[in-house]
Amino acid sequence: MRIYYNSKLKILSRELRKKSTLSEVLLWNILKGKKIKGYQFMRQKPIGDYIVDFFCNKLKLVIEIDGISHNEKSASDQIRQQKLESLGLSVLRFYEWDVKKDIHAVVRVIENWIEEFERKDTTTKNTTP
Repeated sequence: MRIYYNSKLKILSRELRKKSTLSEVLLWNILKGKKIKGYQFMRQKPIGDYIVDFFCNKLKLVIEIDGISHNEKSASDQIRQQKLESLGLSVLRFYEWDVKKDIHAVVRVIENWIEEFERKDTTTKNTTP
């Protein structure tokens, strides 16, 4: 499945990469270079009409870090997440203070999600005729 994006977001996504928050930088330092279970993540990736914080195409996984600005956006974040999920994507959300306070716990959640994904993927491959 191909995931399309609004090409007008490409410039904005580059700008967002330059202006990353501390929590985005901290998590990116762990995600980049296939450091988590060999999967490649991209940051500030345009998907549809949105730009997501992190994305792994092979896992169809979006990772979002919610900062203080998200406190008033819960309804729009929910709509955004539903639209991303309608594309067949999974979304993991973390609060920025959790990333700053205990990044190892955040990484464990991501790794556990990946392990579950791999188990399901293996099961699906073994049951497909």
